[in-house]
This record gives sequence, C-alpha cells and structure tokens, in this order.
Amino acid sequence: MFWILAILFIIIVVIAVNVRIVPQASAYVIERLGGYDTTWGVGIHFKIPFLDRVAKRVNLKEQVVDFPPQPVITKDNVTMQIDTVVFFQITDPKMYAYGVDNPIMAIEKLTATTLRNIIGDMELDQTLTSREVINTNMRSALDVATDPWGIKVNRVELKNIIPPEAIRNAMEKQMKAERERREAILRAEGEKKSTILVAEGQKESAILEAEAEKQAAILRAEAEKERKIREAEGQAEAIRVVQMANAEGIKFLKEAGADDAVLTIKKLEAFEKAANGTATKIIIPSEIQGVAGLVKSVGEIVK
Repeated sequence: MFWILAILFIIIVVIAVNVRIVPQASAYVIERLGGYDTTWGVGIHFKIPFLDRVAKRVNLKEQVVDFPPQPVITKDNVTMQIDTVVFFQITDPKMYAYGVDNPIMAIEKLTATTLRNIIGDMELDQTLTSREVINTNMRSALDVATDPWGIKVNRVELKNIIPPEAIRNAMEKQMKAERERREAILRAEGEKKSTILVAEGQKESAILEAEAEKQAAILRAEAEKERKIREAEGQAEAIRVVQMANAEGIKFLKEAGADDAVLTIKKLEAFEKAANGTATKIIIPSEIQGVAGLVKSVGEIVK
C-alpha cells in the first residue's frame, strides 16, 4: 500500500512539473531531444518528461530599448553623440530563438552602424534639422536587417543629438545674433510705422487745414459778394427813390400848370446839385444852355 501511494505521488508531481500554462502575449519555444519541436501559444500545455524542454520564453509585446549615445561623424567631419530609442516586436519566436545570439545586443550594434552610415552622408546643419528623415531611414534599414531574426522594428527615434561643445557655443552665439537681428528689425519696423503714422497724421492735418482755409475763403468771398450785392441794391433803391421823387415833383408841377421855364429851372437845379458832387466835368444839353443864358440876362436886368 505504501508503494502504491508513493508511485501515485510521484506521478502527480511529474504531471504537475510538466504542465505549463502560457500567459497572454507570450510564446514558449519547445525542444525535444535537443532539437526544435514546436512553439506553444496561449493556454495549457504538457511536455513529455525528460524529452521536452522549454528552450526560450518569448515576450510578444512591443518592447522599447534605449541605447546609450553613439559617436558619429558627419559629412563635414564633425563628431557628435547621438542616442536612439528603438521600438520593436517579436513576430516569430522560433527565428528569434535561433536566428541570432543575444538579439538585443545585435540590435544595438546594428543601430550604431546604421546610424553612422546615415549621418556620414549628411552635414551638421542637415543632421540637426532632419530628425524625421533619419528616423525613417533607420527604421527601414533595421526592419530589413532584423527580419531574419523574427523581429519587427516598428519605430526608431533619435533621443538626443549632442554636438561638440565648441559647436554648441558657436550655435548659441549664432542664435543670440539672430535674435538680436530680429529684435533690431522689429524695432526698426516699429519706428518706421510710427514715423509713417506721424507723417500721415501731419498730412491729414495739413489737408484739413487747407480745406478749412478754402471753405473760409469761399465763405468770405460769398459774404463779400452778398455785401456788394446789398450795396448795389441799396444804391439802386436810392436812385429809384430819387427818380420816383423827381418824377413825382415833375408830375406835381405839370398838374400845377407849371410852364416850360419852370421845368427848365428845375433841370438847372438838378445840374447844380450834380455839380456839387465829385465829377469834374458836366455836359449840359443845348436846349438848357439857351435857357441858362436867358435866366442870366433876366438876373442882370433885375439888378
């Protein structure tokens, strides 16, 4: 009875030891008698005792490897340090297990050599401004090289590009000079705009002053014109009133039965008044001249 229990216990232990449960996103590479037999996926599996063994446990998740800075030389002979980050995923556990020894180290060395080849064809300024191009070229090259190892390179990123200290100092001076240049340009543009605005303001002010002066001159001319018109109308009205008064007087004389002599005398009085003005010459009609002589003669007789 004891021996039966011992045998059952040994069988249970052997079964428990040889049962394997493969977790999610993992794969087990199984060897039988030292050669590749199969690859276990997710689930429960049983290996034959003493014949089968788990050769390699493979993680199928996407993995990230951050490699230390690598010295590279640009096309214009500038040595700089560049460190990279590689994102990869194992797609074939068998090829990963038997394709290369220490795949991570192989990827690191391959990354370094590929990076040197790409940077060696580029100048310093191009290297600093072409991160995306370098990333794409490195990913393509690494993906092709690691395909026989069952590895898929999804992405490669340049983490840091560290030029020599002298180059960094020169770049900082250049950036400082560029910032000062932009500042000077902005200041000059501001002063230019300010000057233009002042000039435009003065121009508009002069235009407004000229317009105001023009309007004032027009108003003065119109006022002077109206004054002269009013003066002329006043003089015309005065003449009209005088003529009407004369006409009324003559009409009155005619109605009173005044003869031609009286009318002639009235005419002479009118010429006398005209002579008191500023005129220096008076033209007397011929019919009045005779009457004037007659009046003179009568005046001498009376004396």
